[in-house]
Amino acid sequence: MEERKLTCIGCPMGCQVTISYEKDGEAVNEASINVTGNTCPRGKDYAISEVTNPTRIVTGTVGISNREGKVVSVKTKTPIAKGKIMEVARELLKLKVEAPLSIGDVVVEDICGTGSQLIVTNNVD
Repeated sequence: MEERKLTCIGCPMGCQVTISYEKDGEAVNEASINVTGNTCPRGKDYAISEVTNPTRIVTGTVGISNREGKVVSVKTKTPIAKGKIMEVARELLKLKVEAPLSIGDVVVEDICGTGSQLIVTNNVD
């Protein structure tokens, strides 16, 4: 039986959650999962996702082609698999957008095949 202690980021409470589980090779045996320390269902969901399929929102900047030396902040609209983070980061280095831009504008519809849109998080006139 393996055990991990996590600080839940599902809400502002930051519960100290403990998750124990057994593995079948590299995969987690989901039937063996036991979560304690959470005060709401989000804590349990967060802990399970961290051991079965961890994901993160990726933030960064991309260049603005018609504003010399300027960049705009962007993020993935939905969390992506942790294993794809570096691929997405490398893609951000290649991207250029054109102003004007508004918060929520879609820069890339499906960034690196993750299923998540890359969106603008700042207005640029």
